[in-house]
Amino acid sequence: MAWKIIKRKLGRAGGIKQRTARQRGWDKTYGEGNWNIGYVLEGEFIPQEEAFDQVYFASYVAHFQKHPQDLEELINTAKTLRNPHAEATTGVDLQVPAILRYLEENNLQLLGNDVVDVGSWQGQASHALSIRLSPLQIKCVLNEKMTLEKFWQEKKCLAIWEDES
Repeated sequence: MAWKIIKRKLGRAGGIKQRTARQRGWDKTYGEGNWNIGYVLEGEFIPQEEAFDQVYFASYVAHFQKHPQDLEELINTAKTLRNPHAEATTGVDLQVPAILRYLEENNLQLLGNDVVDVGSWQGQASHALSIRLSPLQIKCVLNEKMTLEKFWQEKKCLAIWEDES
């Protein structure tokens, strides 16, 4: 048994209603538990949850290593983080969890007084740092020519579980 890629370039996950409808359709077509969303990394299908570690989180780690001034500004400015796009659209928030995990794993705390957006919504952002930490700006750790957002959206695929016979 193995994962077989059946569709590439799935596009954005969308809001909760759109995601739920798509997932129900896949359950109906392929059977509940027989499909997964993920990425092909080094020739192997990796479910999205695992790809989060290898791609999303790792891209923020690399960014903070290359741009320690962004990390320092974040720590000294932010009291809390939010993703205004995810809040407005009921979309999936990956950047705030990735940054918070980085802080936790490095025993760092937010010491500032502001709510700092990670990314923007309709051209609005709380700080200049919000844009620098947006996945639209962060370079993908697997391909420096792509932003994290571009990689995450363009390389996403749907796979089904099937017999190898």
